[in-house]
Amino acid sequence: MSKLQQLTSKVCQASQFITKHGTSYHKQLLEKNKEYIQEPATVEKCQLLAKQLFYTRLASIPNRCESFHKELDYVKQIWKNKQDLKIEDAGIAVLFGLECYAWFCAGQIVGRGFTFTGYYV
Repeated sequence: MSKLQQLTSKVCQASQFITKHGTSYHKQLLEKNKEYIQEPATVEKCQLLAKQLFYTRLASIPNRCESFHKELDYVKQIWKNKQDLKIEDAGIAVLFGLECYAWFCAGQIVGRGFTFTGYYV
């Protein structure tokens, strides 16, 4: 029970800190990054920026595909010459695969609302 009281106390302290310093931090953050703020902040301007972002990302797809194909060709080349592969490189590849799998599992847990239940039959 004392751990719960400690946690509650720390949450209260954090809440008080945010209440006391949150506004000044917000103002400081906006002042520091005012070059990125569009004036006037209208609905039309926000819609224009959203469209610009969408179409800019859409236009970048060919470059991303080209980069992906280069990476894929590199992996194919390594696979063809796997007898020259060092154990360190293989270890890094395995760790990368495990990290991708771990992020996948974490995404599944988040998607289920942070529950660790199995599948229902």
